Amino acid sequence: MTTFLAGGTGTPKLLAGASEVFPPTGTTVVGNTGDDVELGGHLVSPDLDTILFMDGGVLDRETWWGIADDGGTTHEELRRLAEEVGLGVGPRYLPEDAQTAGRDIARWRRFSGVGEFMYIGDRDRAVHITRTSLVDEGHTLTEATRTLADAFGLDRDLLPMSDDPVATIVHTPEGPMHFQEWWVARGGEPAVEDVEFRGADDATPTEAVLASLADPVVVGPSNPVTSIGPMTAMDEFRAALDDTAVVAVSPFVGDRVFSGPAAKLMEATGHEASTAGVAEAYPFADAFVLDEDDPTDLDRPIVRTDTALDNGEDSERVARAVAGALEVVAR
Repeated sequence: MTTFLAGGTGTPKLLAGASEVFPPTGTTVVGNTGDDVELGGHLVSPDLDTILFMDGGVLDRETWWGIADDGGTTHEELRRLAEEVGLGVGPRYLPEDAQTAGRDIARWRRFSGVGEFMYIGDRDRAVHITRTSLVDEGHTLTEATRTLADAFGLDRDLLPMSDDPVATIVHTPEGPMHFQEWWVARGGEPAVEDVEFRGADDATPTEAVLASLADPVVVGPSNPVTSIGPMTAMDEFRAALDDTAVVAVSPFVGDRVFSGPAAKLMEATGHEASTAGVAEAYPFADAFVLDEDDPTDLDRPIVRTDTALDNGEDSERVARAVAGALEVVAR
């Protein structure tokens, strides 16, 4: 078995065409939940859902989130109603005392559904309603995720990183804001002063996650701060990585990032925005897969290939490089 740590689009793109190298029945994905929000009372888990929809054969491969060809009637009506009475369509946090009330897993990230600042498709919404209802019935997030995985016919084990709340909070000159407000609603525009993983000190990975981390681990080319950071902020999770074989795929080519806000967030958290900075952030990584044009030298084994992930052939090529790196660290 091999365990992949996933957040954003990097790891899903790596896995999308990798089934010949890493068959779904032989892999586990541990998904970041620091990006989760409660929106209009519904628990939305974007990074879990990208894997859920990809393996379920319904992912929108243009955006790498949501369900392909999913209608947005409810979303559009929510925005129309808000605009009709001048309420606007920006993010609206619930009151401070509501942030720690209700279902614990949604702490510090509760938004009103008025104006719905994130696009939620109609079929996508059914997933969030099911997840929320299962949690309200007393199931853990892990159990709810397993039920949804069965509904989508997944062969791969999909696990949330914890059943405890960890919220990624971006600190800016305009004040703290949840990652989804900063990235989705504000387009990543406010300067970043720091990133906080609220709740991580008290959160623990589940027994299922800890068991999966005993297998060789692959850290895909995800954002080291907001995709992987919430996981490694949990002490037990971080300690488990020290005790297993870990291969990481850099989301940079030298100092050029493939996509997303990783460079800005790396600098804000004291790391160089580069492959060297990723290596510094991942002291637990035993080997790296780097792009063939990446000039970085590291103090750990390197396997090089073209690390672009634009299609299934790219995914298979990078996956074979990852498999080669795993063989190196297993010796």
